[in-house]
Amino acid sequence: MPTELRRPERTFTIRQLCLEFKCTPRALRFYEDKGLLSPARQGLNRVYSYKDRARLQLILRGKRVNLSLAEIREILDLYGKNDGGATQNATALRKFRERIVVLERQREDLDHAIAELQQACANLEESLHDRPDLLSDTAPPAAAIAATRVGQRQPEAVGR
Repeated sequence: MPTELRRPERTFTIRQLCLEFKCTPRALRFYEDKGLLSPARQGLNRVYSYKDRARLQLILRGKRVNLSLAEIREILDLYGKNDGGATQNATALRKFRERIVVLERQREDLDHAIAELQQACANLEESLHDRPDLLSDTAPPAAAIAATRVGQRQPEAVGR
C-alpha cells in the first residue's frame, strides 16, 4: 500500500485514552496485564498506537454487552489473519448472537419478576385498603417510580 494512503502513526497517552473512553488508568493496565493491549514504552510511559486505541474500543464495546475477557481476546486475536477480517467478523457475529439469546432470556425473566412484584403490590395494597395511613409510608412517590424506569436519579426532597 502506498505510504500516503496509510493511516498516520498517531500515538496516545494513557490519559488521552482514559479521557476519551471514560475509563481508568487501572483498567488500561489491567487489559495490558491480560494481554489485550500492548502499548509501547518510552521510558516509564506507555505509548498507545492507533491499533491499541481500536482494540480498547472493541474491548469496551465487548464489556458493555457482557462478553467475557476470554471471548473478547478470541475475537481480537483473529485480527490480521489475512482474510479481510472475515474470520474475526464471523466469530464476533456468532458471539453476539449467543449474547442476544442470553439477554433475551434475562429480559423475559425480568419481565416475569416485575409482573409478579406488581401483582404482589396490588394484592398488598388491596389488603391494606382500609389502612391508607400505612400505604402512604410504603408507596414510593410517583417521581421515584418514573425515575427508576428511565434509570435517572430521584429528585432530592425539599426541606431535608
